[in-house]
Amino acid sequence: MSNLLNSRKDDGSAGDVNYGEKIFLNYNVYRQPEPEISNLIIKAFGESKSILNVGAGAGSYEPKQGENGYTITAVEPSASMRALRPKEFAIAIDAYVENLPFKDNQFEASMSTFSIHQWSNLEAGLKEIRRVTKNQVILLTCDPNLVQNFWLNEYAPGVLGAEAKRYPTTEKIAQLLGGEIEIVSIPLPLLCKDGFNEAYYGRPEMFLNPNACSSCSAWTFVDEPTRQSYLNHLKTDLESGEWDKKYSNLRTQSYYNGSLILIISRPSKN
Repeated sequence: MSNLLNSRKDDGSAGDVNYGEKIFLNYNVYRQPEPEISNLIIKAFGESKSILNVGAGAGSYEPKQGENGYTITAVEPSASMRALRPKEFAIAIDAYVENLPFKDNQFEASMSTFSIHQWSNLEAGLKEIRRVTKNQVILLTCDPNLVQNFWLNEYAPGVLGAEAKRYPTTEKIAQLLGGEIEIVSIPLPLLCKDGFNEAYYGRPEMFLNPNACSSCSAWTFVDEPTRQSYLNHLKTDLESGEWDKKYSNLRTQSYYNGSLILIISRPSKN
């Protein structure tokens, strides 16, 4: 436990990103829950009503406390993220996934969205979330084998390369969680409200907005000169029409199937 405490950033962030940095000040503006993704998560809850949200952040994809009978317990180590949570959402507990302060099977279901790749200890975290969950464990994450298939890799290989290395494989997650595993590929709508990299598949100009770009943590893994070089390359190709020669169809493509997946672990029926 001492190693986990020592790894925490100034604002309490316990993973590989410090959400207390100024670049994340507009996070909740550009990282809003996408309704189509929310619907898939709600569907995955099934009949479960007591929900644990680990790495809960500002509350994206988390049902409101009491809504449709849901009882929500949120865990978020970053004070900066906790401060962004709307008043109608559950107050988040300052704790981390590797050492959850809950009893065995205390919750009917648990969830974690865009968080698992930032955990300090994947095995400990998954064992803990499974320990405290009676039924479904639901993870919104990305398949690392598909991350670099996105066109942005042509312009920002260091960003997507770092991203691919951060995400654990589906095989590793399934092995550690056990039970019956379902993996759902999530198509992204053209005007996806949750501004991670692939959400802008048909809106490349959004990457030239520094606030939108900074709201995706993968960009913090390259230094500023490299970041500017990547964005200048993209800007040049947008201005010259080179990007549109290759990818103009994406501007009107209703959905994009990329690396985003929902992993659902249910206890074995045996």
